[in-house]
Amino acid sequence: MIVSHFMKKKVVSIGAKATIQEAAAKFVKQHVGELPVVDDEKKPIGIVNLRDMLSLELPDFVRFVEDVDFVHDFGAVETTRPTADLLVRPITVLMQPVIPVDENCGLLRAYALMLQHNLLDMPVVNKAGKLVGIVSRVDIGTAILALWPGVESKKS
Repeated sequence: MIVSHFMKKKVVSIGAKATIQEAAAKFVKQHVGELPVVDDEKKPIGIVNLRDMLSLELPDFVRFVEDVDFVHDFGAVETTRPTADLLVRPITVLMQPVIPVDENCGLLRAYALMLQHNLLDMPVVNKAGKLVGIVSRVDIGTAILALWPGVESKKS
């Protein structure tokens, strides 16, 4: 079983010249958790996820304490937003390295890569390196579980 049979083919991505604000708008409009950042040839050069975006909202102290359970309310910090200067910066300043998988990759190998790199979603590329899909842990996991004895796939 290969990734291309279980990936989502409608991929929401963003160009490398886009701003953080444009990326935020795309996250909201498309209701996605990750955006592959692509070059002019639609080849992924990075990835940005909601965690990266929302890190702009978190107060600095959250990064320095091990446990925020003792903080019951962030108070006035809850209403702060990123500055206009920050929002016009290119999305490339927030993007993380991309770890794509070839469309002919087997499901177990793709899943192992996701676990190794702590990914929830993984861009899928063709032989030319162009973005052709995105596959999630859920896509892969349910495809594998559907093969177990006594488990029926919704596609069957």
